This record gives sequence, structure tokens and C-alpha cells, in this order.
Amino acid sequence: MDLGIAGKRAIVAAGSKGLGLGAATALAAEGCRVAICGRDASTVSAASAAIGAIPFVVDLADLDAAAAFVRDAAEALGGVDILVANAGGPPPGTFATTDLDAYLLAFDLNCRSSIAMCREAIPRMQAQRWGRVVAITSVGVKQPIAHLIASSTARAALTAFLKITAREVAADGVTVNSVLPGFHGTERITAIYDAAALAELAASVPAGVIGDAEDFGKVCAFVCSRPARFITGESILVDGGAYAGLV
Repeated sequence: MDLGIAGKRAIVAAGSKGLGLGAATALAAEGCRVAICGRDASTVSAASAAIGAIPFVVDLADLDAAAAFVRDAAEALGGVDILVANAGGPPPGTFATTDLDAYLLAFDLNCRSSIAMCREAIPRMQAQRWGRVVAITSVGVKQPIAHLIASSTARAALTAFLKITAREVAADGVTVNSVLPGFHGTERITAIYDAAALAELAASVPAGVIGDAEDFGKVCAFVCSRPARFITGESILVDGGAYAGLV
């Protein structure tokens, strides 16, 4: 299928590894011009060289830096058509072990940074009457993950923002969606779970395996496509059937 986005200008936050890199790779493969960011200069440099992207070193927990990333990337690309809003997750924790300051970090990293990026990108998209925003959140939005309480809380708040924004800008040719990964084989997951726990995790997924970041990225690319122009305000699960609810 031709996604119809060759030549589009795509900004991918936290695109130097994991699911963000999966999305950046898929968009580059579709012919998009891509800018990515990450916190580690060497990692960003290697990833950008591998896919032909423009690199930026950014700490997305700094809200001013997150907004500046979109401005600077749009200037480098000559505009923005696609924004993939993404960020690494905060440390694991439960109700008993997560203090109030940890929620502030989670909200800055997993909610407010994406809002800051949207506020920079969406008006540009509205002005040109075409745009795609895709936020990478988590299955925890629909089925909160007990030991990731701060992450699940912050991402749920972001989902409300995205839903309201999608309805406000739909008539301007801009779609706003989120893609909800389940468990995928990223560095974050392997840092949280040892080999035995990962095997148990895979067995708990109806598909029987942990997800692949490259496949996940291709889903993000489709949501950014021309054929997906009538999909907006949605939270799209990519979890191997792990979510057990009806809605």
C-alpha cells in the first residue's frame, strides 16, 4: 500500500531508540524527511545516521526544550507535517513506593512534554490544512499497569488532551491519535524484567510473544498516512491481544 507520505516532514520525539526509533525508521522508509531527538548524543547520532534523519539532543522532561525541539526541527525540515510525540517512561513504582515528586516528573515527561510539542506543531499544520499527530502512549491508558502507576496516570491525562484536541482540529485537515503499545522488546522492558520474567510476560500475551519495535513503527506510519485521514481521536492498541476489555 502506498501511504502517500513521501516527502512529508516528520518530527519524531525520543526517536533514537525503542518504539520511537521504530516509528522514525518506518517513516523514513516511506520517503519522509525525518528529524529525531534523544538525550544521549552518541545514540542520537548513530540512529540518525542509520536512517538518514536530522539529529537533535534534547531532554524532553525540560518543557522549554521539548517545544524548542519542534521549532528547531521544523526550521531544519522547512516545516512539519507529522509529529510523533513520544518520551521515555519514568521509573517503576506502586502506590506505596511512588512519592508526589515522582508524579511531577512523570507528568512533565509523559504528558506535558507532548502537549508542549503539539502546541508548536499543530498550528503549523492547521495553517497548511494537513497534518498528523501520533502520540506513543501505553496499553496502561486502558488497563493501568500496577507497577507503573506514575506512567499510567500521566499517559491517561495525555489521552484526554489528545481526544479533545482531535475534535477541535479535525476540520483543519489535522488528525490526532495515540498508539498504545503493550509489551515490546525495547531497552526499557529488558531493564525492568529479567529473562525469566520476560518469558512469563510473553506467555501472558495471547499472541504468545513480546512485540517488535519495527512492526510497531509501521503501525504509527500508517496512522500518519493519507488513507488514514478519517481516523482521528482514537487510541489504537498494538498489544498482541493483551488488553482484555471491550472498549
